[in-house]
Amino acid sequence: MDSGYLLAIILLPVAGTILIAFIPGLSERLIRYIAAVSTLVSLILAVVIFAGFDRVIGGIQYEMKASWIEAVNANFHLGVDGLSLPLVLLTAFLGFVVVLISWKIHERVREYFAWLLLLEASILGVFCSLDLLLFFIFWEIEVIPMYFLISIWGTGRREYSSIKYVLYTLFGSAFMLAGILSLYFTTGSLSMVDIANRDGVIVQSIMPVAVIFWLLIIGFAVKLPVFPLHTWLPDAHTDAPTAGSVMLAGALIKMGGYGMIRICVSIFPEVAQQFAPLLLALAVISILYGAAVTLRQTDLKRMIAYSSVSHMGFVLLGVFALGDVSLTGAGLQMVSHGLLTGLLFAMAGLTMHNVEERDLTKLGGLARQMPVIAIVFSIAGLGSLGLPLTSGFAAEFITFTGAFSSTTVAGVEVYTLLAVLGVVLAAGYILWMLQRTFYGPVLEQYNGVKDADKLEKVYMFAFVALILLVGICPFILTDVIKLGVSPIAMLIGG
Repeated sequence: MDSGYLLAIILLPVAGTILIAFIPGLSERLIRYIAAVSTLVSLILAVVIFAGFDRVIGGIQYEMKASWIEAVNANFHLGVDGLSLPLVLLTAFLGFVVVLISWKIHERVREYFAWLLLLEASILGVFCSLDLLLFFIFWEIEVIPMYFLISIWGTGRREYSSIKYVLYTLFGSAFMLAGILSLYFTTGSLSMVDIANRDGVIVQSIMPVAVIFWLLIIGFAVKLPVFPLHTWLPDAHTDAPTAGSVMLAGALIKMGGYGMIRICVSIFPEVAQQFAPLLLALAVISILYGAAVTLRQTDLKRMIAYSSVSHMGFVLLGVFALGDVSLTGAGLQMVSHGLLTGLLFAMAGLTMHNVEERDLTKLGGLARQMPVIAIVFSIAGLGSLGLPLTSGFAAEFITFTGAFSSTTVAGVEVYTLLAVLGVVLAAGYILWMLQRTFYGPVLEQYNGVKDADKLEKVYMFAFVALILLVGICPFILTDVIKLGVSPIAMLIGG
């Protein structure tokens, strides 16, 4: 297998960023085309490696390793397995889609697309890195473009929300860096693969492994996010531009769930099992609290934002049920949520742009004026509440059945049954949002609003096709994800 594929997938958006940022005199149209081509080629390569992934042998594939900082034994080490590959594919897809979503941006176009492409490259780097130092560097890079996207092209309290996002992220990163350094001083290695395989030589134990585990968990919990470290998310989502919200919900917060599985569970399986009840309790709180607060929202984007807190609780549930099936469900839930919530934010952005209103109490009857947007918005909403034949149903069903049947954690059945209540609440807020926006009494002041144009229909229908494909044929992803999580589950006996 060509080990250069992953490097190309990451570097193509970086190349687009450099071209857009430093070549003088580029027209707005050419800037958009550079962004579209670089992200499209990256997506095509991601599809190629997904199709070429060997589902028989599994393990790390498309691996690339080069010496980087010899003094600390750090390597430029890239590779994907069944856990990370679907997330790479998801990020590449969203990276191309957000360029299309941003086609009508006219304010500071050069800077906007440069930051957007750099954001995609940094998230791809997180999912491809197998060296802890490289992982952390990519993790930190994404803070910069997201800050500027929110603070310059956002709405509402954009300066407040962007600063809040940075502060929360740096707070979590400080804990994570402390955990990574502690792990390095303890094992003498920065390789995720070697440490997980217990090949890292124990140099000295500078602190209990449980402390290192929690240092890392806090960093990932901020990003996922987990209650009570979630409060940055609704503000960032609400005030971010549409493309920023799509990347934030679709790919960026998945870094938290991925890090928990890749680093915390695979490197500290015994500690993960020890603290699983506490983390399952936090998962249930996130699910129910997020859903309950969502029911009280009247801002269209803020409602979708709080729903993400609830749905990411399902990921935490699947991860710390510590079973083979539940971990597979958590992986599928991350991909499904990326598609569904990415589409929800895209549709919310279109609705707000066309109607120039986001207050649900002032909307109504828009299905008559914008039928295509109404249908696609409804599909995304019904998928989020777990309608059969959508990716949301497949992900939640596998996660719940896997968690309930897990034999690794005592009392996991109780946590799972409580978490199911989140689906009931989701039905309430999703149906209320759709009814209030599209299917209530027709308001004459919105008679002149436009429906989706041709370009908008392209990415809308691409989202819908993938949501239905994963819902009808989930094995396309689960067969791959299982190859990545099964070795981790075996470490715990799950």
